[in-house]
Amino acid sequence: MNRTPDGEALFLAELGQRVRDMRALHGMSRKVLSRASGVSERYLAQLEAGQGNASVILLRRISAAMGARLEDLLAPPARSADWRIIRELIGEAAPEQVAAVKALLSGAAAPAVQTGQPVERVALIGLRGAGKSTLGRIVADQLGWPFVELNREIESHHGLAISEIFALYGQEGYRSLEREAVQALVNRPGPMMLATAGGVVADPVTFDLVCSSFFTVWLKARPEEHMRRVRAQGDLRPMRDDRSAMDELRGILRSREPLYARAQATVDTSGLPAKEAAVRLLRAVEAHGARRRGEPAKAARPVRSGRAVRKQR
Repeated sequence: MNRTPDGEALFLAELGQRVRDMRALHGMSRKVLSRASGVSERYLAQLEAGQGNASVILLRRISAAMGARLEDLLAPPARSADWRIIRELIGEAAPEQVAAVKALLSGAAAPAVQTGQPVERVALIGLRGAGKSTLGRIVADQLGWPFVELNREIESHHGLAISEIFALYGQEGYRSLEREAVQALVNRPGPMMLATAGGVVADPVTFDLVCSSFFTVWLKARPEEHMRRVRAQGDLRPMRDDRSAMDELRGILRSREPLYARAQATVDTSGLPAKEAAVRLLRAVEAHGARRRGEPAKAARPVRSGRAVRKQR
C-alpha cells in the first residue's frame, strides 16, 4: 500500500467511492444508512467525499447496516465479477467440494457447457417501478402459469411485512430470508413467472441462484419513469424524506445496471402502456421456448449471454 500522503488520499477517495456504490447497490439513502448504522449523516458525507480518517469500528457498523462485508469496503473490487459468489459458496462448502474447486481452477478439470432449454420458469428483475408485478401478472395469465412475487412469499411464510422484517432484522436478516425464499421456489415444480425485488442483485449468491434457475428478463425504464411509477404507487422506500430522491434513484440504477445486464433478455418499458409492454415481454419469453399451458414443446435457441440475446432481437 502506498503510504505517502498522496497514496493515503487516493485510498480514502476510493474507499468513499466504494461506500457510495455499496449504499446505492442496497438502495439506501444516506439518511437511511445513518439511521441503520448509528453513524451521523455528516460523517457519511465526509467519508464518501474521501475526507478525514476513517474509523474501522465505524466502517464495521456501516458495512453491517448494509448487510455487506467489511473487506468489500476496504479492498478494491476483485477482477472477477463472480468473486463474491465464489467466496460465499466456498465458505459453506464441504471439504470435498473445496478440493473439486481447487482442481478445476488449477486446470485439472473442465466445466460442463450448458445448452439452452425450453423456457418454463421466468424471473423478472429490475428496479422498483419497472413493471415486474404488473407485467408479470398479465403475461403469467396469458401463459397459464402461476405468478409469484418474491416479497409476498417472504411475508406469507414469516407473517411479517417486509418493512417489519427490515426493522427487526436489518438488511442482512432480510437477505437471508430472501435467499431461503428463492431456494424454496427453485424447489417448487412446474412453470412459474417470478417477480423479484429490485435489490435481489445485492446478494451475489441469491442472484446467482435466480440466474441459474430461471430465464431472467430485465425490465428497464428511464429513471424519471421509475420515479413517476413509484410515486404513483405511493411508495418512496427507501428514499422517503430525502430531498435528493432522484439523485439517489439514479445512483441505485447506476450501481445495479451491470448486474441487471446479466439477464438473458431485456425489455425496455419506457413510455409504454402496460398492455403494450406486456406484449413485448410475452414475445421475449416465447422467442426462447416459453409455451402456454397445454401447448406442445418448442425448440429453444441456445442462450449464451444477456448480450448475445439482445443482439439477436
